[in-house]
Amino acid sequence: MAQANPSAPITIRTAKVAEIDALASAMDRSRNYIVNAAIEQYLASNAWQMQRIAEGLSAAQSGQVESAEAVFEGIAAKHGWTR
Repeated sequence: MAQANPSAPITIRTAKVAEIDALASAMDRSRNYIVNAAIEQYLASNAWQMQRIAEGLSAAQSGQVESAEAVFEGIAAKHGWTR
């Protein structure tokens, strides 16, 4: 559900605030900077993951799949492993 006010306050557990403050101090940044950077990274990572999942499902539904054995063999060959 979308928030009516895009700058509405949120709550963070006290233990995490101490970790955030320690990181902010070490980086000479504000708590707000650290929290916003973390949220941006989280959202970007999850958007990438959701896109890859959708692409994988689409490929599977159209029959573009490889056997697990073929995948494992490809990984082993790439790294020079023997199976």
